[in-house]
Amino acid sequence: MATTVVPNAVTDEVIAALERALGREKVLTDFGARVARTRVPAPFPVHRFADHMPDVVVLPESAEEVSAVLRIANEYRVPVVPRAGGTGLADGAVPLHKGILLDIKKMNKILDLDLVNRTVTVQPGLNMLKLNEFLAPYGVFYPDDPASYPVSIIGGRIGTSGWSLIGARYGHTRDLVISLQVVLPTGEIVRLADGGGAPKVRKASTGYNLKQLFIGTQGTLGVVTEATLELFPKPEAELAAFFGYESFEDAYRSTGALSTSGLGTLAAVILFDERKVEYLRRDDEAYIPLPERIKAVVATALYGVEEEVRAAAQRLHRIAKETGGEYLGDELSAGDWASRHDRYATPLHGRLPDGTVVPMSWHCEDAAIIYSELPAIKQKWHEITDRYIQKYGIFDNWGMFFYSNNPYKGWGDYLVEIDIGIWEQALNEETWQAWVNLKREITRATLEHQGSISACHGACREGDAEFIPVEMSEGGFELMKRIKRLLDPNNILNPSKNYLHLAYVDEEMGGAS
Repeated sequence: MATTVVPNAVTDEVIAALERALGREKVLTDFGARVARTRVPAPFPVHRFADHMPDVVVLPESAEEVSAVLRIANEYRVPVVPRAGGTGLADGAVPLHKGILLDIKKMNKILDLDLVNRTVTVQPGLNMLKLNEFLAPYGVFYPDDPASYPVSIIGGRIGTSGWSLIGARYGHTRDLVISLQVVLPTGEIVRLADGGGAPKVRKASTGYNLKQLFIGTQGTLGVVTEATLELFPKPEAELAAFFGYESFEDAYRSTGALSTSGLGTLAAVILFDERKVEYLRRDDEAYIPLPERIKAVVATALYGVEEEVRAAAQRLHRIAKETGGEYLGDELSAGDWASRHDRYATPLHGRLPDGTVVPMSWHCEDAAIIYSELPAIKQKWHEITDRYIQKYGIFDNWGMFFYSNNPYKGWGDYLVEIDIGIWEQALNEETWQAWVNLKREITRATLEHQGSISACHGACREGDAEFIPVEMSEGGFELMKRIKRLLDPNNILNPSKNYLHLAYVDEEMGGAS
């Protein structure tokens, strides 16, 4: 019998089975528990709120309990959506087909600290700020540093293959996870590492590198229940230097020069475009004003031992000056860098085309773009966004950021984001579809310029998910579908994400498309 694209609904019989497996206190059916786990910070079709509310919430505390939930879901063929902090921007934790919402936040224990081998093993529900507070007395830290750092959860970072603001120095989430314990959709518990099975070994050639397969899968292939993570010595010195430019073109060229400097202590190179600087002047109360002649900003940060950072700072300032940069001073540089986490999802208002202030939510549309295409993408994304602003009047353009990927290991691609305010209270089916079409145009532009749909948030939302088969051409998407069918034969785990419902459409039609 073929597996259906849309799994079955949760019944009283399913809820009773969950209560027997976990205990009644870990199975929540009340409206408050379910509605609080219906959405994420990204703009949401509020007129369809009820369509995305889970039927039941479960709060497991161990891999064995997660396994029990998935075995029940398989038996009754009902959907399960894993959820960590719920701060993602691509709907990975939104239950598209209702079902069971598997909330991992009770799985928040630190299981092992190995200072000799510089590893820490944790459950996936642990908050990253709390982890580093625990590690601080030992002189080490876990350097995964997203904008959402104070509210980020380890499991969510793994599920999205998150981007770190200091990834140029330490790597991103995928580089910092040594091994994983994962519960497969069928309930089987497995240990996955880098080419082997030893949980603390960073590099092995014994078998397949299965660990990476489960990083960035948005909970479609398994539920992470344990992770062994890389630790680094806390940096002796941390220096931020922001430089202003009189044109975007000058700042763009300087970004390339800084990113290829070869400085091993360089942790971040971030370019603010003209529209971002304009928005910060207009509406960000925390922003330190700049002279009007400054149209673009390049933010850099150095991390390392004191002698290295001091020498690197001299080189950094020289490169910036030679490429037209003006140092913006210690107050702005240190102050703005220190507040890099505070602005996550904080905008509470935007402006209509006539300047009227209204409450707006924030959406960050992200892509991975090679350096040579940044100016063209900037122009196209702004043109697309401004056209929809003028036509529909409920969007606001908050400018663009360009984050260098990893200068020390390979500088050529950037996380590119455009920040768009959306007046959610004004959304209806027409304007929601307008937003989806805006996203589609941005996605098409990304692919036309040799980019990837998402650098870190994932491609789970309507408007970009349907382009995954286009980007993953030459058999790549077909392989994704085969893997999904193999590991999740009953299509229970986060169904319809990453456009993987097509795996089961093919099956019902009697083969691959």
